[in-house]
Amino acid sequence: MAHDVLLRQRRESRKIHVGSVPIGGDAPIAVQSMTNTPTTDINATLAQISSLAEVGADIVRVSVPDKDSAAALSEIVKGSAVPLIADIHFNYRLALAALEAGIQGLRINPGNIGSRERVEAVTKAAAERGVPIRIGVNAGSLEKPLLEKYGEPCADAMVESALGHVRILEDLDFHDIKISLKASNIPMTVAAYRKLAALTPYPFHLGITESGTLFSGSIKSAIGLGLLLVEGIGDTIRVSLAANPVEEIRAGFEILKALGIRHHGVNIIACPSCARQKFEVIKMVETLEARLSHIHEPLDVAVIGCVVNGPGEAREADLGIAGGFPKHDLYRDGKPSEKVKSQDMIDEMVVDVERRAAEMRANKGN
Repeated sequence: MAHDVLLRQRRESRKIHVGSVPIGGDAPIAVQSMTNTPTTDINATLAQISSLAEVGADIVRVSVPDKDSAAALSEIVKGSAVPLIADIHFNYRLALAALEAGIQGLRINPGNIGSRERVEAVTKAAAERGVPIRIGVNAGSLEKPLLEKYGEPCADAMVESALGHVRILEDLDFHDIKISLKASNIPMTVAAYRKLAALTPYPFHLGITESGTLFSGSIKSAIGLGLLLVEGIGDTIRVSLAANPVEEIRAGFEILKALGIRHHGVNIIACPSCARQKFEVIKMVETLEARLSHIHEPLDVAVIGCVVNGPGEAREADLGIAGGFPKHDLYRDGKPSEKVKSQDMIDEMVVDVERRAAEMRANKGN
């Protein structure tokens, strides 16, 4: 299906690798989340990482708040299906332990893990292992001198903080850097990324921090991330939600899918339903979405309840249904295929999508 999206050219950035996943340059925009299980609970953490990988997560971040969490990383890294990033604050020894455990990425702020000697020790160990460092600036934890200078958190303060941390790593001849500038305030976040985009060549991790619940947080993230992505800014994203981390991955891919940037999974085009509907559109879409959640291949499926917009939308999709009476028109690859009863629609469409997905996987492997 064609997408006429006015996206600006992608911002040029240095390409780095988090394990096997390329970030920046011409690499696809990666989608990531963070575990919320105690890292010391190895089985629970691995189970959550597996759930995230199943819905398409490219990268997963794991919090390392103490030495017991660091001690658990070795087994977690070995059992993970995707590259992992260790989230570390203040204690440089935890960063060293994470690197020793085989972690594929670090999220630290060089300025808050101690003396230059300590920063140098972490940077040297990361360089030896080819592990990139994400500088994570958050409006809620800016350095005291910057708050005194600007009076309050703002985009300029966030940018200055990021550049200060970058200089520390560059002075140590370390350039495998990724940067994030997160705030719960959307205009502040967008302004900060825009300002920094012209000042540094490093890839950006996008996010609206502490954005809220599944409902409100997804909307805030779609607006904030969407504004930046349309401008070609962003190389990896996280939709931060007070919800199951799996929902962060789903929301992230929906944002990229809506912009025509990256197609992952089934894209369901559905009418809002009205009195013209010839079947229960809302119920069908909810069921169909649940039954197709395991499909990673990019396919467009249209579910339209009447003959006003139904045929047009169904023709544009890989598979579509247009409500009729007493049966409904099923379209395959833009052409009317057959008429189906309401009770048979979902099974018919699921079988078709699974067949197409299997064919796409087979062709990809050839």
